[in-house]
Amino acid sequence: MVHHAQNSEGELTDAALEAGRLLFAGSCEFIASANNMRVLPPEGLPEICFAGRSNVGKSSLINALTGRRALARTSQTPGRTRQLIFFDLASRLQLVDLPGYGYASAPKTDIKAWTTLTRKFLAGRASLQRVFLLIDSRRGVGAADSEIMTLLDASAVSWAVVMTKADKLKPAPLEAVCAATAETIGRHVAAYPQIFVTSSQEGGGIAELRAHLAGLALPRG
Repeated sequence: MVHHAQNSEGELTDAALEAGRLLFAGSCEFIASANNMRVLPPEGLPEICFAGRSNVGKSSLINALTGRRALARTSQTPGRTRQLIFFDLASRLQLVDLPGYGYASAPKTDIKAWTTLTRKFLAGRASLQRVFLLIDSRRGVGAADSEIMTLLDASAVSWAVVMTKADKLKPAPLEAVCAATAETIGRHVAAYPQIFVTSSQEGGGIAELRAHLAGLALPRG
């Protein structure tokens, strides 16, 4: 696995940032959507999942990372994504948009079905490299988020927190919610220690997250 260099202060180098830019400048194509384990695309490329509450900004983040406004659908109706959505990124990384949790305006039987699918996928996908758990900066870690963190720990899946909508907060409140979130993830065995603070609307933190993802991708052939 390739890991990009950081300088002595822990900041990403120009080379790492450029590697992230080049990765996401490549092709990104929809592969498949799956509503049950039998129709998942075959394992192969390293997989990165994006999880979070409905309306946390998953689709917006994926669109911002890839530079494509409509790659992942965005909706004002929380809970719209009820399937696992797979994208091929430059034949080096597979991105997976997981169904949102919480706020879903769908029948309880439907909610249970896609929650069960997500749990099975997380527990049984050998190609899964990391789950990025999105947290709304304005809300911080909620009860549903904590439940997912515990699930990821139990599934032995490496996960990291991405704070979204950072542009909606002033610096002091943003720093406070990030500090509280860091304290929370410090209690979880499978958590990656770094928090990624992003704004899909203004582009904040996108280059840094791209660079990190490039470190998880297959080397360029």
